[in-house]
Amino acid sequence: MSWHSADDPVPGDSFSCDAIRTLIVPRSRDLGSFAVRRALPSTECRMVGPFIFFDQMGPSEFLLGQGMDVRPHPHIGLSTVTYLFDGEIMHRDSLGTELPIRPGELNWMTAGRGITHSERTGPDLRQTGSKLFGIQSWVALSARDEETAPAFEHYDAAALPVLTGEGKTVRLIAGEAFGARSPVRTSSPMVYADVALEAGAVLPLDPTYDERAIYTVAGAIEIAGDGFGPGQLLVFRPGDRISIRASEAARFMVLGGEPMDGPRHLWWNFVSSRPERIAQAKEDWRQGRFDTVPNDAEFIPLPEDPPPVRYP
Repeated sequence: MSWHSADDPVPGDSFSCDAIRTLIVPRSRDLGSFAVRRALPSTECRMVGPFIFFDQMGPSEFLLGQGMDVRPHPHIGLSTVTYLFDGEIMHRDSLGTELPIRPGELNWMTAGRGITHSERTGPDLRQTGSKLFGIQSWVALSARDEETAPAFEHYDAAALPVLTGEGKTVRLIAGEAFGARSPVRTSSPMVYADVALEAGAVLPLDPTYDERAIYTVAGAIEIAGDGFGPGQLLVFRPGDRISIRASEAARFMVLGGEPMDGPRHLWWNFVSSRPERIAQAKEDWRQGRFDTVPNDAEFIPLPEDPPPVRYP
């Protein structure tokens, strides 16, 4: 997805749990055809492990003839990670990929030294109306992989490990956690999981990674007596084992990993450890030097001056 400007998240309610370092409550912003809640980056927290961008898309419902239309745009230095709860998105990129993604599946596009892609609602769904609900995140690449060749990998729902029992269902999207390992190839140690808990069920979260967070999607959870509803990013302190209890049926994303191997700079859709590389990417897009997306001639022009976001 392309970077759209959005209001900075605002701090949430006070809480007493010492394990929580930061609570971020993203504002909802209407992008015309659908709404987003941007949890990362924010003024309170720029990154969680390699996660440098985290958007909730929807839930939205498209009427007849409507849909999502994110025109072709470029990326460098990151992997885009698209995961849906509802709906369908047609992905096209400059490698020639043309593939829909549906709930429970994973699209993992590695930009490396440069890629162009678009995300749209397909023509069939526009004739019937459709819904959209999911998470779009960006994972910064390690310094050794920033200039790797661009690539795209799609994983069917059956390819991702699912752990069940004691009122818990955990789909491990990427990385290693809960005694399982995802087949998704990552640039650095990380975890990304979709968790559903029945009311009263508890998920223990070990301090395997220094940087960990959860993003609440639905229902209600409790941590050390504090309650949290949907649409909140809870960033945890390192070193604590945390128990997450569902006070009612709940769904949330677990994300995190080891700290990055140095600062990362984010400008529009470009991520790099080197500001001069972002300047080069800006000029390459302005001059039309990125590869184009077959069968999708539109494009998003380079913004005049979106504010750069730096980490740390």
